[in-house]
Amino acid sequence: MPAPPGRHAPPPPSLPLLPRTVAGRVRTLTALIILALVALLASTWAAVGAARDGVRVIGHDAGPQVVATGDLYFHLTDMDAHLANALLIGNSRDLGVRRDQLLARYEQSRARAGTALLQASRLADDPTEEETARDLLDALGRYERYASQALLLDEQADHAAGPPPQRVLDVYRQATDLMKLDLLPKAYNLTLDNGTLVRHTYESERSAVLTGRTLVVVTGLLLLALLLVLKYYLYVRFRRVLNPGVALATLAALVLVAWSTSMLSSQAGHLRDAKRDGFDPILALSRTRAISNSANADQTRFLLDPDRADTYEQTYLSKSQSILYLQADSLPEYTEAVEAQGPSWQRAQFLGFLGDEAERDLTGGQAKAFEKVLNDFRTFQLADRRIRDLATDGDTNAAVRARLGTGPDTGIRLFAQYDASLNALVNLHRRDFDAAVRAGDDGTNGWDVVLPVSGLVILVLVTAGVRPRLAEYR
Repeated sequence: MPAPPGRHAPPPPSLPLLPRTVAGRVRTLTALIILALVALLASTWAAVGAARDGVRVIGHDAGPQVVATGDLYFHLTDMDAHLANALLIGNSRDLGVRRDQLLARYEQSRARAGTALLQASRLADDPTEEETARDLLDALGRYERYASQALLLDEQADHAAGPPPQRVLDVYRQATDLMKLDLLPKAYNLTLDNGTLVRHTYESERSAVLTGRTLVVVTGLLLLALLLVLKYYLYVRFRRVLNPGVALATLAALVLVAWSTSMLSSQAGHLRDAKRDGFDPILALSRTRAISNSANADQTRFLLDPDRADTYEQTYLSKSQSILYLQADSLPEYTEAVEAQGPSWQRAQFLGFLGDEAERDLTGGQAKAFEKVLNDFRTFQLADRRIRDLATDGDTNAAVRARLGTGPDTGIRLFAQYDASLNALVNLHRRDFDAAVRAGDDGTNGWDVVLPVSGLVILVLVTAGVRPRLAEYR
């Protein structure tokens, strides 16, 4: 039997900040434990909310919208590329590819661009974005009218492979200028706006998660310290070696703090993986695909519109250097520099979008896919030099054949091979992105229940531990 209160018991530990009576001290310690518990639960709840907001924006809101608008940019450039191809081939029947096949590809790209634009419109949740999406729809309609008119005039002209009549070029210029000066900048603005939103959300919400984790550790340690103080006080004052309620509450609090800290660390990691290893490379490589496709179209425009050939050659060089930058003052110099790089690439020697990709911590499969992208890009650039040399020598038919023919080393085939390699690398990053988003979603499942139930359990255990002791003073 424990000694009766106040008899033959050593004096209680000195707690000058607590009330003078034993019951008052127990009640005050209990109140402080409850306050620390509430602070712990509130910190964890806020951090879980920040983690969910981050995953929602990156994985389900602005992130997918960026991907959709990136696809829109690609399909818009693809439309213009296939339109130029269809106008360049004319009525030729000896290239192995027919005009109706190129027109079918144009229609396919047009349908995909429309689908991507509708998806971007549905995801738009800002008045400015909604207005931009409406402007894009209007501009796309105008582009399609110019394209239809150019195709009709081209069919009526019934010309051989090569540049079409001037009246066709005049209408096509209106279409491609509308694409370059209106459609593509607006599509990129949608991507840029939402990319900025993703970046800001990532920085703020991940910081909130990490700050919340720190608060959880601090409030958790405070809660554990108060529970240990209460347990020690009850032991000294009441000669109870073990108070089951307080002991279990301390164990439950320790588990909650450790579990919450681990969960928040994992959530911060999932946000980092989704942004750094998924979203960032997807956005950069989607942009790379779109710019590559536009450069691919410039290869056709170089042959299609001789009066603008120098302009299209310069824009081709500019786009190529934005994809993979090597120092060069002209396209021939650039092609020589690319040729000198492969097939064993010195990654420290080039910049651009692919230079950024080279700096990432690529896994085995990603590294192999990236090497294929680089070598396919090199092969396409060498084919471009062959096409331009034929055109410069005045052999237009051979140049068109080298560009649009069905051989394995034609420009259109080699670009398709390069684009497929790029898309395969994008899909590898998208797989990592989807996995990080799923892990982020799953990581906070059930915490709406875990937190209140844990708090209630700890509260009940503490109450069960101190109530019998307080009853001795009634």
